Amino acid sequence: MADHAPPPAELLDLLGPRTVVLTGAGLSTDSGIPDYRGPGAPARRPMTYQEFVATPASQQRYWARAHVGWSRMGSAEPNAGHRALVRLEAAGRVPLLITQNVDGLHERAGQQQLVALHGRVSKVVCLDCGRTSDRAPLQRRLTELNPGWAEAHADVAARPDGDVALEETHDFVVPGCEACGGRLKPHVVFFGENVPKDRVARCYAAVDDADSLLVVGSSLTVMSGLRFVRHAAKAGTPVVLVNRGATRGDDLATLKLETGCSGWLSDLADAAEQERGALRPA
Repeated sequence: MADHAPPPAELLDLLGPRTVVLTGAGLSTDSGIPDYRGPGAPARRPMTYQEFVATPASQQRYWARAHVGWSRMGSAEPNAGHRALVRLEAAGRVPLLITQNVDGLHERAGQQQLVALHGRVSKVVCLDCGRTSDRAPLQRRLTELNPGWAEAHADVAARPDGDVALEETHDFVVPGCEACGGRLKPHVVFFGENVPKDRVARCYAAVDDADSLLVVGSSLTVMSGLRFVRHAAKAGTPVVLVNRGATRGDDLATLKLETGCSGWLSDLADAAEQERGALRPA
């Protein structure tokens, strides 16, 4: 583990020309979205897929919390870390970005080559007919059916998945799918679900073709991200971890840095742009 980051130019040499980036919740904290397991983060147990589909009461509890949380996550803006990754992509350094985040901030920042490993909360899927739709129309329907709900719970603590820590939800009204009246679910991968195989295959292929794997803001607690670190390390591909606090991949890292994501990525993007400029013909 490094106590301080090497100069950005040295890091670029370590990473090589093509770096696959894996991001976690720690990257979005500077946008006001809390993370899962960083220093000071409260312990929490997200709702599993099995719990969600088990009863209408579970779906009611989820959507009552998510209705309040969406207004906060939906208004979050990309931070300097998101923008730095866009700059690194534009400099030809990042052929693919893999994110465990569901907040959509990489897309809003302008990232082009992206796999949203766990989906996005901005989309909704019907579990009965399979229809997908945007979240905004559902949010309007929830507001109409539950007037004043979001305002009444405006002070409840936010959580990383776009919901809030709310317990009393028994009187919340949840609409059905507009096409079939079926059960609506955010189009994200819940705990207890599997990431679609095509997404995983694309990520493995990109890691195989990369010169390095850079992990930013993830504790790698869940296997969906850790598997790519293990895959890279097994192949001898350098792995650089940037995260405040321990990760499950620390023993596999070529370099581990305990520092903030946004500033570090901004410095790296500055160095990449300077290098690219210096290599252009006069």
